[in-house]
Amino acid sequence: MNSRAEARGAGLDTAKLAIAALLLVGGIFAFYFFEGFSVLLRVIGLLLISGGAAAVALQTERGRALWQFVSDARMEVRKVVWPSRQETLQTTLIVIVMVLIVGVILWLFDMMLMAILRFLTGQGG
Repeated sequence: MNSRAEARGAGLDTAKLAIAALLLVGGIFAFYFFEGFSVLLRVIGLLLISGGAAAVALQTERGRALWQFVSDARMEVRKVVWPSRQETLQTTLIVIVMVLIVGVILWLFDMMLMAILRFLTGQGG
């Protein structure tokens, strides 16, 4: 009995996801089909249809799992200790200085290899 209910629920979830996909495809088609109307109205219509498709998709098991994942991710982001403005500026300056130093070192290495290559091939004087 329980397996029948799960199979029926899975079929219903598939139908809901198909309806959500059809709504999105229909909304995109309508956006381009009614190109004579104002872009603002077409965008508002597309957003409304997309919201409806999302609402239908969130009624499925996968949609609820996705919503739970997003909620958990937001909770984890709130726990992050973000660096202060001063720490960010200091780190950025260190990165810029290191990039410049490595760039100069690579440029000098390239010049040295080019001088060796010119000496070995006899080009350049």
